Amino acid sequence: MKVAVGPDPSLVYRPDVDPEAAKDKGSFRNYTSGPLLDRVFATYKLMHTQQTVDFVRKKHTQFGGFSYKKMTVLEAVAMLDGLVDESDPDVDFPNSFHAFQTAEGIRKAHPDKDWFHLVGLLHDLGKVLVLAGEPQWAVVGDTFPVGCRPQASVVFCDSTFQDNPDLQDPRYSTEFGMYQPHCGLENVLMSWGHDEYMYQMMKFNKFSLPPEAFYMIRFHSFYPWHTGGDYRQLCSEQDLAMLPWVQEFNKFDLYTKCPDLPDVDELRPYYQGLIDKYCPGVLSW
Repeated sequence: MKVAVGPDPSLVYRPDVDPEAAKDKGSFRNYTSGPLLDRVFATYKLMHTQQTVDFVRKKHTQFGGFSYKKMTVLEAVAMLDGLVDESDPDVDFPNSFHAFQTAEGIRKAHPDKDWFHLVGLLHDLGKVLVLAGEPQWAVVGDTFPVGCRPQASVVFCDSTFQDNPDLQDPRYSTEFGMYQPHCGLENVLMSWGHDEYMYQMMKFNKFSLPPEAFYMIRFHSFYPWHTGGDYRQLCSEQDLAMLPWVQEFNKFDLYTKCPDLPDVDELRPYYQGLIDKYCPGVLSW
């Protein structure tokens, strides 16, 4: 059974990317009708109203024990095939193909970095949260720090946060909010979604990947940071050193979508080898 979760809103509307240029690269789904943009706006409205410090802490508690499911990486990849968006006019193939397309794009450009190839396969696996019953606004879309005032490049920043209770709380409504200048993103509470969940899952299961890989997974949807140039006042030197890696990954995440689908059966043994190297066996999700 296919679960129609709707389009990832972060792919439909990003003010910092020229949609025509993006479309030319085959990266963005070609949505132009008003009703869809209304739906995307509604998704971000829910996200920006309900993603609070309290909400995010509750989600860390709810999912932090990783007792949802036991499965291998490739079983999780196969699970995501249930998340095909049947309303998508441009992309009607299973989600696993995007995982392999991203991974293969990275492999072609960086043949010497096998860990980076694996990141391409892993990056969206946190979307299994939808199959655990989570609403779309708590799984997909661009991420942002909670506990401080949202910055200008957050999607729909000026029109979707007015009902978020944290912005009425003096602890959370200033530029720094509950943080100290240059405290480091590791000390920042990010909005809850597939990035943060997968990052925490990788730590819990002790993936033996380099720090760059953990940054890519955790922050690949943090567009206000890696593309919008915001939130630098919270960054440590390490964050700024890692930023180019996240930006490099983002190129393959966005620009590898195409109708030429990879031969997944042919690719599977190579990626199984990487999984056996860096994150083998049955994992806790």
